[in-house]
Amino acid sequence: MSEQFFLSLQQNIKLMIWVPILSTIFRLIFMRVYNPYPSWKNRWKSVIGALRYGFWWGMDFDAYVFLVPLVFVTIPALWFDTYHQYEDMVRLIGLTIYSCVVYAAFAGKMIFYKHFHDTYNYMVHYGKHAEKRNLIDVFFNQDRGALVLLGFIPVAIVSWYMGKLSLSLPSFSYPAAYLTDTWIVVGWNFFLVSLSVIGFYWFRYGGTLSHDDKPEWDTIPTVVKEDIFFARATVPDLCALETVYKHPLRSEYTTSEENINHAVSRVVPSEYKENWHELDNPLYAFKRIAKGPKISKPNHIFFIVGESIPQWSLDETHKSLNICPGLWNFKEQSHTVQIPNFLPAGNVSRPSIVSLMSGIYDAGLEVNERESFWTESLPTSFAHQMKRLGYQTIYWYGGNASYGNFNHFGKAQGFDRVESASIFCGPDAPKTWVGVYDHVFLENIEQQIKEIDEPTFHFIYTTSNHGPYKMEDSLLDYDPKKVMPNVGEDLRSNRTRNKELATYRYSDKALFRFVEAMKEAYPDSLFVVTGDHSNLFGSLNNTSLIHRDYTLRDTFCTVGLLQHPELDSTMIATQKGTHMSLMPTIIEAIAPKGFEYYSITPSLFEEQPETLVTPYQWMNDTMMGDVRMDYGESNVPSTEPVEQVRPIDNHSDEARDWTLLTTWLINHEKILFSKK
Repeated sequence: MSEQFFLSLQQNIKLMIWVPILSTIFRLIFMRVYNPYPSWKNRWKSVIGALRYGFWWGMDFDAYVFLVPLVFVTIPALWFDTYHQYEDMVRLIGLTIYSCVVYAAFAGKMIFYKHFHDTYNYMVHYGKHAEKRNLIDVFFNQDRGALVLLGFIPVAIVSWYMGKLSLSLPSFSYPAAYLTDTWIVVGWNFFLVSLSVIGFYWFRYGGTLSHDDKPEWDTIPTVVKEDIFFARATVPDLCALETVYKHPLRSEYTTSEENINHAVSRVVPSEYKENWHELDNPLYAFKRIAKGPKISKPNHIFFIVGESIPQWSLDETHKSLNICPGLWNFKEQSHTVQIPNFLPAGNVSRPSIVSLMSGIYDAGLEVNERESFWTESLPTSFAHQMKRLGYQTIYWYGGNASYGNFNHFGKAQGFDRVESASIFCGPDAPKTWVGVYDHVFLENIEQQIKEIDEPTFHFIYTTSNHGPYKMEDSLLDYDPKKVMPNVGEDLRSNRTRNKELATYRYSDKALFRFVEAMKEAYPDSLFVVTGDHSNLFGSLNNTSLIHRDYTLRDTFCTVGLLQHPELDSTMIATQKGTHMSLMPTIIEAIAPKGFEYYSITPSLFEEQPETLVTPYQWMNDTMMGDVRMDYGESNVPSTEPVEQVRPIDNHSDEARDWTLLTTWLINHEKILFSKK
């Protein structure tokens, strides 16, 4: 039995060889596919450091390739001879299954990075309430899901045979000549068990026996961490997923009431810092008094949120792509005001839309899914305050508003009507899983709007510029040689890239045909155009046009545009803003002097804080950053690499304070909404 244990233990050790190799191969594939640099020259220290540190960090999971067979194969087989005969078979099955799990995590990371330019993070949780059919559609039609699934076959086969090769390596012979005494045998086995336990923890803790010294993000070697791409490549996929799923509840939910109250005290205006507790709702502390109208009150206000409209498409660096001529024309008209540095309220759609509707940062807390928020408007609610200014309010959505419960949430936040294109355009309207094609949706609401006689605030949200990009080529009518003749052949010849750019151009055409129709019908209208968030469609990094990886500006900034016949750029006091700046700007533009309203941020007619902070990003006049990262970048558009500035204040505390304001409302929802 002692000899069997000794030999079986060695088989378990051999079994560990393959998975770190497989993980390293996957890490190298990630590095090569998403490599942001023309060359790795002078970066080999970062490459080697990422591979070395990634190996040890990955052992947090890979070490179990030794422990699990020890517990479930080696030890039971000591008492069951039949099981002993199949030990290696069981090991190979287990290794193959685990290799497929590693592959699944890697494939998911590759897809996640493609969409969000980051490894697994908190946005994984958004899948809980996402439209599942759309996720499946995107997976198979945009992310080549069939190939991803087929990839399990070669991974399983190769892993099986590599495991078999590892197990066939020679073993040390059992030292029977030295183990002649019972107590020596007992001591020997005790030594082996102890060594196994110590060895397991030594590998699992990354070459140390101290849990506190385990590899983690903060301890990535400096030469690696200063290069954010290789730092991201270092993080093992399973460890990243573990970090995400270890926090199913946002930490804000578990923060003490005392900490939440301190956070609210920090964000409310100075005159309320000591006594906001006396208010029925801390949002009443954000009361503002309109200074008087800047423009004649329009009969129609069109607040347009286009799916995935990125600021980079309006930067001179990308103009030669010619993918949004409507947006460029709108921007360049004399009565259009552009805020060139503009942050969204969320990095994906729903947090942005919820924030815009409610006037508070949703911050990924999904208040639209909470039934208490379906009963009554918040003081800061956009539509609710537009009703007080005499407008009928309509939310026009290009998809189905019941997804995400916006049919309930929208009406609670002040919309008289919540209209779903999937219903009013009819069951035969062409659509994706996300929504009805933009031109059909917008032509339909154009006809409905022309039948409205009363002043109306229209919140319009389009959907077509969204993966999977599989609209009919005939509908897109896109010839890259004609559309963008002045760009490199690498941009004109890539079919996948052009499909994505063509879809954006189609959406732009549909949107601004609608805008022109509304301007003709209602010349006095106020138009506001923004996107729900940025998007990196087109894979434009490291091309003949853009000689660098994506910047924070590319990744996060959306557009902020306002147009009215009496509006001009001299009225706007800033070059930076956020989604939350738009509501107070509209109110200040049209409200009578003395009108009381509620907004957590000032209008764009006023000087902005030196640094704007959302729950996700921060921005000042020259730089911006992600509150989760330890660096900042210039927010000036450039085709060349942008320097990452360290050390820097990432404003994470202020970002968390805004989130905790929303947490306070959630924690007190039963009291706040007990009236109905």
